[in-house]
Amino acid sequence: MADLYEREDEKAQPPSFFPPYASTVKRAPSRPLIRIPQTITETTGPAQCWDELMGPALADLTKQHRDTPLGQRIVVTGRVLDEYGRPVPHTVIEIWQANAAGRYIHARDNWPAPLDPNFTGMGRVMSDGEGRYRYTTIRPGAYPWGNHHNAWRPSHIHLSLLGPAFATRLVTQMYFPDDPLILLDPIANAVAMPYRDRMVARFDIQTTEPNFALGYLFDIVLRGRHATPMEGRDG
Repeated sequence: MADLYEREDEKAQPPSFFPPYASTVKRAPSRPLIRIPQTITETTGPAQCWDELMGPALADLTKQHRDTPLGQRIVVTGRVLDEYGRPVPHTVIEIWQANAAGRYIHARDNWPAPLDPNFTGMGRVMSDGEGRYRYTTIRPGAYPWGNHHNAWRPSHIHLSLLGPAFATRLVTQMYFPDDPLILLDPIANAVAMPYRDRMVARFDIQTTEPNFALGYLFDIVLRGRHATPMEGRDG
């Protein structure tokens, strides 16, 4: 059990301390971390009862309100995989993001970009028996943040994955392939190349729905040599 979620490629994960990302200077651990052995409490349950605990999937973020939200509709699909490329079924994927203007519905987000009354920016899907997932949303806009002078975050979608137990939660960000802000962003650049490319979705014309939405592919690898970079995993 102790090695169930072991990470084989530490170089692919962003470090806790990365000075260009200013807030890590204060919050990064100053002492070596102590690994606590996993027990059955951490590695089992609630397993496949997520729908009972969390309710039905919220796979279309554009249909949660009375009217259609503003912005470019997109469809994101992909697979959740283990280190051997095998599908990981019944994985909950929580989604949260800014709206098309780069604004979150959050009390601390007060920069002068418009809120969209028809877009909350939160959703949830579960991978099927083949590890596949799919959701529809609006492409988020870039937004300023206070890390340094004229700092802007690239368009991105936050994804939180919950496996067979609450303790298996992993968090990552998905970026878009045509965004020049990625090269200037300290959060994205905390992940060295070529691993950073694992956080960038691929445009896919087959996923694109005619006269409706652009399509993107984004596979999520949980661990191993091809693991997707995740927040807080370097320890």
